[in-house]
Amino acid sequence: MTDLTVTVEALQQRVEAIFAKAGLNSVQAGAIARVIIAGERDACKSHGIYRIEGVLRTVKAGKVSPDALPVLVEQENSAIVRVDAKGGFANAAFELGLPALTERARASGLAALVINDCTHFSALWPEVEAVTAQGLAGLVMCPSYATVAPTGGNKPLLGTNPLAFGWPRPNGSPYVFDFATSVAARGEMELYRRAGKPLPDGWAIDADGDPTTDPQEALAGAMLPFGGHKGSAIGTMIELLAGIMIGDLTSPEVLDYLGTTTLAPRHGELILAFSPKAFAAGRSGDPFARAELLFEAIVGQGARLPSERRYAARSKSVANGIALTAAEVEQLDRLEALGLDAIA
Repeated sequence: MTDLTVTVEALQQRVEAIFAKAGLNSVQAGAIARVIIAGERDACKSHGIYRIEGVLRTVKAGKVSPDALPVLVEQENSAIVRVDAKGGFANAAFELGLPALTERARASGLAALVINDCTHFSALWPEVEAVTAQGLAGLVMCPSYATVAPTGGNKPLLGTNPLAFGWPRPNGSPYVFDFATSVAARGEMELYRRAGKPLPDGWAIDADGDPTTDPQEALAGAMLPFGGHKGSAIGTMIELLAGIMIGDLTSPEVLDYLGTTTLAPRHGELILAFSPKAFAAGRSGDPFARAELLFEAIVGQGARLPSERRYAARSKSVANGIALTAAEVEQLDRLEALGLDAIA
């Protein structure tokens, strides 16, 4: 087996075929595959095809509905759009709710998309980019399962609780950031474990609450929040807004439900969309032009805007294809041939 370069479209079809073999319907398979391919396309390996096995493992464990069809719950005269994921993955529910979110945000200036009873999968930046593609600013957040100790604590309580923001740029790629409120995403620690490499200092504690750089000990212990008490507070805010406020599970409740961190977490998700033109109405200056002045000033100091490396990798992948290692090709072959039987 040798390394292989494939087009974005070909890899999308391949991943969808793997999910179809495992019993996912076209709605679920297509939505998840699009996020996985976005990760590979943008050189975000921790959120690419590496995640396929986690999807299949969660399906095999019966913790997600592979044939779910999400439902838009009508709430007339409300800025809140609600989608019941029906126990399926969040990605399909988001795609269903985006048009209504866009319409209400344009009409009212702001709107919220609430996704309930979903299994979260992968990064949030694809969703933020989908919001900015509509000319709207977006803020996306969700809990996870309890794997992060609050600052001063010694046991996992908070989730990695990702937070993503996007601002549309009319003549270029949007300003986007997406990060876990833990020092690193859990997937990053798993990649260190697989590579047999020690973690950087300050990432994690072991089961006794002592600092560790051993990925295995860290995965059995707890990750730490980024920025100390600041990351801990933001992580707690996400538990409140994207868990308790929307009537869904918090990270400790997710872990109780799953009983393991080896499966994709089931909870809810909150997406906020803002119309910059509506908020700036009646004030001097175009909000998009003013934003460009800020971005130019940042770059003018030699700083880098977030996501620039992703966008560069994206351009390269679209032009030249996505490079896969021989091991990754072998993994795809095995998953497509065996489906759920490939998962222990």
